[in-house]
Amino acid sequence: MSFTLSTPRKLLGLAVGMALSASPLLAQAQSDDEVKIGFIVKKPEQAWFINEQDAATQLGEEKGFEVVRLSGEDGQEVLSAIDNLHSQGAEGFVICPPDVRLGPAIMNRAEQYGMKVVTVDDRFVGGDGEPMEEVPHLGMSGYKIGEQVGNAIAEEMERRGWNPEEVAALRITNYELPTAKERTDGATAALLDSGFKEANIFDAPQQNTDTSSAFAAASPVFSKRSDFEHWVIYALNEESVLGGVRASEQYGLDPDQVIGVGINGSGAAFAEFSRETPTGFYGTVAVSSTMHGRQTADNLYQWITEGEKPPANTETTGKLMTRDNWEDVREELGL
Repeated sequence: MSFTLSTPRKLLGLAVGMALSASPLLAQAQSDDEVKIGFIVKKPEQAWFINEQDAATQLGEEKGFEVVRLSGEDGQEVLSAIDNLHSQGAEGFVICPPDVRLGPAIMNRAEQYGMKVVTVDDRFVGGDGEPMEEVPHLGMSGYKIGEQVGNAIAEEMERRGWNPEEVAALRITNYELPTAKERTDGATAALLDSGFKEANIFDAPQQNTDTSSAFAAASPVFSKRSDFEHWVIYALNEESVLGGVRASEQYGLDPDQVIGVGINGSGAAFAEFSRETPTGFYGTVAVSSTMHGRQTADNLYQWITEGEKPPANTETTGKLMTRDNWEDVREELGL
C-alpha cells in the first residue's frame, strides 16, 4: 500500500524535477531563436553615434531582437567586430565605416559568414571609387544639407549687416571622406550664390572628424589671416565646427564676430546652446540620429526575417537648430 501511494508522489517529483532542469535548456533554445544583429560605429564616444545605437537597441527591445553594439574605429577593429558578431550568431549588421574605401573588404568578410549588411551615414565605395549600390544605405543628402548650412550662414550674415566682401570663411575639410566633401561643397555653393567672395574662403584640412582635430587645423588659418574681423565657419559636422569656434576664441575673436553652423543635432550642440553666454556657434542643421538608428536596424531586421531587401539609397535632410529653438527642434526630431 505504501508503495502504491508513494509512487505517484515520486513520479510527480521526478516530472517536476525534469521540468525544472529542462527550463534553462528551453530558455536557451528560445534565446537562440532570437534574431541578433550588430551595430558598428566609427566613433562610439560621439553623441550622434550614441543616439543611433541607443535607438537601434530600443527598437530591438520593442520588436524582440538583440542589438550588439560595437566599435569600429579602423579597418582591423571592424573586421574583428564582424568576427565577434559571427561567433555570437548575428545574422547581419549596420555599420558606419571608419573609411568608406573599406567597403569591399568588409563585404568580403560579411559574405564569408553569410551576413547581411546595411550602411548608415557613410556609404561604401568600391575599387572604382563609385558607391557600392548593392549594399543598402541610409544617410544624409550631404550636398543638400550643406546648402542648408550655407544658406543659414548667409541669412545670419545679412541679419547682422555684414558686408560679404569683408568676411572670411573657414572651411574645415576632410576630402578623404566623400560625405564630408559633399557637405562642404554644398555649403560653399550656397555661400557663393549669396554673393560671398570665393577668394575669402580658406581651407583647414583636418586629420580626423572631431573637435580637437578641427581646432588644430583651424588655429593656423586664423593666425595667418588677421586682416579679417568677421568669420564664418562650416565643416562636415558640429564637432568640427566647434573646434573652429574654440580656435577663434583662442585667437581673440568675440562671439559676435563669428558665425559657425554645424551638421547633426546631437549632444555637442545641445551643450553649446545650454551655455549661459552665447558663443560663435550660431547653429546646426539637425538630422534625426534617432531615426537613422531605428530605421537602419528595422530595415536589417525586416531583411533577415522577411527577405525584404532595403532600398539601395535613402537620403534624409535636416532642420536648422539655433540657441533660440533647439529644445523645440530636439523634441520634434526625437533627439
